[in-house]
Amino acid sequence: QVQLVESGGGLVQAGGSLRLSCASSGRTFSMYAMGWFRQAPGKEREFVARISPNGWNIYYADSVKGRFTISRDNSANTAVLEMNSLKPEDTALYYCAADRSIVRHITADEYDYWGQGTQVTVSS
Repeated sequence: QVQLVESGGGLVQAGGSLRLSCASSGRTFSMYAMGWFRQAPGKEREFVARISPNGWNIYYADSVKGRFTISRDNSANTAVLEMNSLKPEDTALYYCAADRSIVRHITADEYDYWGQGTQVTVSS
């Protein structure tokens, strides 16, 4: 079992930055790929970024490429999403998720464990 807890969300003006963290319990964090997803009201949960277990392979949604950076620290059981140049359309509930597979999954139903989410609101 993997328990995930997100933190770092908040209210920020357009153009600003936020740093989201995802803390994992257990000793198996380094075995999982980690992903970040977001869900705006009335919309489906969408892929944001993914990082492989060893951190070597990283993928981003086109909508955040060049603005967001995903990273992980396996010694601290933590994954991070650095968000810069935020836009109002980035407003959503952001989730981190863990995936046992090494396949590059970008849909929510392919991930095994989820956090409760942290709200990001970007004002114009």
